[in-house]
Amino acid sequence: MIKEIVNLKQANIYQKDKLILSNIDLKISKGEFVYLIGKTGSGKSSLLKTMYADIPLKSGKGEMVGYELASIKASQVPELRKKLGIVFQDFNLLMDRSIQQNMTFVLKATGWEDTTKMKKRISLVLELVGLDRTIASKMPHEISGGEQQRAVIARALLNKPEMIIADEPTGNLDPETSDDILKLFRDLSDLHNTSVLFATHDFRILENFPARIVRCHNGNLIEPEDLLS
Repeated sequence: MIKEIVNLKQANIYQKDKLILSNIDLKISKGEFVYLIGKTGSGKSSLLKTMYADIPLKSGKGEMVGYELASIKASQVPELRKKLGIVFQDFNLLMDRSIQQNMTFVLKATGWEDTTKMKKRISLVLELVGLDRTIASKMPHEISGGEQQRAVIARALLNKPEMIIADEPTGNLDPETSDDILKLFRDLSDLHNTSVLFATHDFRILENFPARIVRCHNGNLIEPEDLLS
């Protein structure tokens, strides 16, 4: 039986007291790649923030990597996020630290203590995203935008997440680099059985690399066939 990483049922997504999306039903299986699309202000980011417990789920049911969003305790949120790799449009690297120091910071913050094991894990994830290990000693400003985003993806993979949530991860990149980053996410899904929810407004990517699409539209979450009916 295929494990469901995401299972939202009749979920209502709020920003404070404002209803943003209503009666959301969404299932994502282990290893599945899904695009999330929608106009600016349609609720994409609110949905994603609810999924990683930055916004509380006030009504409906929502299960993420085994955690119930409606009843999750504050003490459980860090554990939830260890099972999720979160990648943003803005790289969010610490600019005064090397790539290795950026990653060591995350590992220590999530309970790693053994220096040798940390160095080994950092080398492995850099290799996984196609970066030379010499990148580790460089500062963020010394590498390209595409390399920075690969480093961010590597950082998201440090704790072997069951799912990656990517919020416009190619928004600041040129088309060729965007394609390279998209292929990397697809490989993580296809070859490593990591679920990926990839929010984007780049329809060129959707055409060139087709996959299942869900859309935030008029306060609802719908699949393409719903739009065409």
